[in-house]
Amino acid sequence: MKKYLTLVLLAVVLVFASCTSYKNVPYIQNSSEVDLSAATSLYDSKIMPKDILSINVNYPLDPDAVKMFNLTMQSGNTVNSTADAARFSTQVQLQSYLVSNEGTINYPILGEMKVVGMTKTQLEEYIASRIQGNYTREKPIVNVLVSNYKVTVLGEVARGGQYTVTTGKVNIFEALALAGDMTIWGRRDCVKLIRENEIGEKSIVELNLNDANIINSPYYQLQQNDVLYVTPNKAKSKNSGVGSETSLWFTSTSILVSLTSLLYNILK
Repeated sequence: MKKYLTLVLLAVVLVFASCTSYKNVPYIQNSSEVDLSAATSLYDSKIMPKDILSINVNYPLDPDAVKMFNLTMQSGNTVNSTADAARFSTQVQLQSYLVSNEGTINYPILGEMKVVGMTKTQLEEYIASRIQGNYTREKPIVNVLVSNYKVTVLGEVARGGQYTVTTGKVNIFEALALAGDMTIWGRRDCVKLIRENEIGEKSIVELNLNDANIINSPYYQLQQNDVLYVTPNKAKSKNSGVGSETSLWFTSTSILVSLTSLLYNILK
């Protein structure tokens, strides 16, 4: 009876050790306990200093009426034929606008405009309202795009780097997916977010991705130029690579098997 009790205790220890390491791996573990009723509004990012804006104004009733709002970038190419002209017309790019540290852009005809803190939709509506009545009878179609919307993901991820987001919207898990997700050595309960606001103030926030309440966090949706750093766990800190970690795992397993076999032979 004693030998069986010993074997059971060893098994319990092994199972407990396994569960202890596993519980730190899955994301959003307590999803059934989270109230998501407050997370119903769609996120719309705000324009920040150093954003590069691409702005296009279209007025189907009279395209020439808004032509002066769509400046094109200068090109050094020489057009020598009709074919060259057709090819050049498809390569023309609209002038982009860099948001200054003061949060302004200098836009054709309308002049200097304060755009920082506006959403893309708000800026579109603002420009359209300035044009309607003065240059067009009806409201023109305005499209604004943040050309350099990017986030950086570093640390214990498969592919750390800087990623451009064309949709103007990305959350923490989407950013991690762009970076190939965390490695097994990354701490899900200690992801650091480095953020700079519109006046240059910087902050560092620690996020726990094991907790499903992260979805309700004001940091769940990333802003342009955010930096995510995934810290390594203790196992990675103690070992320099996967090879040594694998070797340690096999060594520990061999010792446990030998110890179990020895105890079984002694107690039988």
